[in-house]
Amino acid sequence: MYWKYFKYVVNHKWNVFIECMKAGRVIHAITHDLSKFRPSEFIPYAKFFNDTDRSKKYKITDKNNSDFQKGWFLHQKRNKHHWNYWVIVTRKDEIIPVPMPKKYVIQMICDWKGMSRKFGGNAYDYYNEHNKQMILHKKTKERIDGLFG
Repeated sequence: MYWKYFKYVVNHKWNVFIECMKAGRVIHAITHDLSKFRPSEFIPYAKFFNDTDRSKKYKITDKNNSDFQKGWFLHQKRNKHHWNYWVIVTRKDEIIPVPMPKKYVIQMICDWKGMSRKFGGNAYDYYNEHNKQMILHKKTKERIDGLFG
């Protein structure tokens, strides 16, 4: 289970490495998703993706899913290339998006392109399909649109 997930992460990092290099983001190419090797992310991710009972995946009460959600939260808050990093929730439960710096928007798009290398499709279609669920600052949206042309 752990070996299988390790290979998946290395493959993902490789695909994103290629896309970051194309974009001239050498440091991001090397450092992308390093936190996925931390036990607090690696173990819950490996267990979650190894679980063959797909019917349990979305049951919040399931321990495996709960551990994965904690790992996913940590991953988002450790990695500035996730739009979720740039969202502030106030004490009054107000959700405030903060502008993402361009370098992280580029890395986020490289991440989407890296996923597309593995699973097909393309980053632009991914963005169009999922942007309604993303809480993005107006400036971040403008940067994404500008980078996609």
